[in-house]
Amino acid sequence: MSTPLETKDSAPVIHPQTAATNGSDPVSPSNINPENPPWGVLSAIITWLSSIALLFLAPNVLVIPYLYSHYRGLPMPTEKVLFADKTFVLLFVSGWLPAHLLTLVLIWAVATRLGKLPVREVLGLTWPPSFGVWKSIGLAISLYLAATFVTGWFGGQPTELDRFLTSSRATALLLAFVAVATAPLVEELIYRGLLYSALQRAIGRWFAVVVVSSMFAGLHVWQYRQNLGVIISITLLSVVLTMIRARTGRLFPCFVVHLVFNGIQSLIIVLEPYLRALVEHWRPQPTPGVLIHILRFLG
Repeated sequence: MSTPLETKDSAPVIHPQTAATNGSDPVSPSNINPENPPWGVLSAIITWLSSIALLFLAPNVLVIPYLYSHYRGLPMPTEKVLFADKTFVLLFVSGWLPAHLLTLVLIWAVATRLGKLPVREVLGLTWPPSFGVWKSIGLAISLYLAATFVTGWFGGQPTELDRFLTSSRATALLLAFVAVATAPLVEELIYRGLLYSALQRAIGRWFAVVVVSSMFAGLHVWQYRQNLGVIISITLLSVVLTMIRARTGRLFPCFVVHLVFNGIQSLIIVLEPYLRALVEHWRPQPTPGVLIHILRFLG
């Protein structure tokens, strides 16, 4: 009997025990699919923790030379001082790029066993029959609109990311680039790729959806702790992406939805000065004659 998460789009599952019984190699290319990964839960968790460590270490290592040269002989700068330093913030954010690239190398090494297995097949980087590009784009736009409504409804204080965005135009553009070029791919490969594939085989699909969604959202709670609306939006995105992975058995739709979701935000960041100027230009300015009529009406 199938469960609500089981569909015809899912790849056939060949567990290692079954393959061994049939005398075939459980990790040969012919037996590999996203539901039967050649890595276990421990390897996935170690890779996940390594990705977090890289996101912490790379930016801090990158800013050490600047801190030494710029603040040498001065008192230790406070967090407020550092966030006001545009060069420091730009260098810090730049550290996310090497962190993501190193994480991609690590994911490739774990998933393909250093190139011995095809990366597309083992991670599910293909389209399922019933979930194509237009459905992915439409869902991403719907999720973005829902997130906009939720964040507007609940409100909240500016987050750390907001402070990065307002630091300088260069930092804002770099953030927009990272949000499209590396972040969606890295996060999907880690969460819906390595973690979900291993967990669904170990504890089942429903539990894997709950655990992976919670891990993705939980990691962002501290980052966006000042804004409940953003936390709710991130949680919604995480649940939907993990459900897509569970129902289709593929990772590529998750990546495209995540890419388009981030892409909309990045496009707004890039166009923000022009949109602001356009709004200011078309905003109706009251003339003296109009003001006189308004005063007469109010009187």
